[in-house]
Amino acid sequence: MSNQFHIQNWVKIKNGKIFNSEKLIFDSSEKELNFFLKACYDFLDLKYPKFHKMDGLSKMGILASEIIFRKNKPTEDTALVISNNASSLEIDRQFQESTETFASPSLFVYTLPNIVLGEISIKYKLQSENAFFVSEDFNAKLLKDYTESLLISGKSHQVLSGWIDLQNGEYDVFLCLVSKERNIPFSEENLRKLYCAENDKPTH
Repeated sequence: MSNQFHIQNWVKIKNGKIFNSEKLIFDSSEKELNFFLKACYDFLDLKYPKFHKMDGLSKMGILASEIIFRKNKPTEDTALVISNNASSLEIDRQFQESTETFASPSLFVYTLPNIVLGEISIKYKLQSENAFFVSEDFNAKLLKDYTESLLISGKSHQVLSGWIDLQNGEYDVFLCLVSKERNIPFSEENLRKLYCAENDKPTH
């Protein structure tokens, strides 16, 4: 079972750098989150105006998804399995601050972490299964088990799975595309290795 599914492509965004399948494709000196996100948007030549109205978590999800989907075209049944530690805490703080003067409806929309799943689904026209989990740190077993369950059930032929975390302007993103097509075996060990390639965080 461990070799039934494979990682076709993966992307990592952290500390001003974007890696795509081990290749450094973008390196920015921008320290401020919004400037970095705009630099990534320009680098990818995205041309998606709605991007500028999104919260940081959704922007990270769109950027990482775009890099993967340019090489591996999504289908309607491409499922999404995402997790993080901070939930939507970053935008929650901003919304709380806005309520001191006037509660911002545009911020309220993004006070649920699974909104990033909706934004990815809308952009890539996905009509698929999706799930968002909040865990203390990167949980390879959780991601592997749920991703495999969707593929085994036949509900999806490929799954975009991983971690999108944003706290106090610090971001940590790892997404991979999983399917039956032979490539890197999809296992807890390989998930940890790919995630930890640029990370010092402990994992399950």
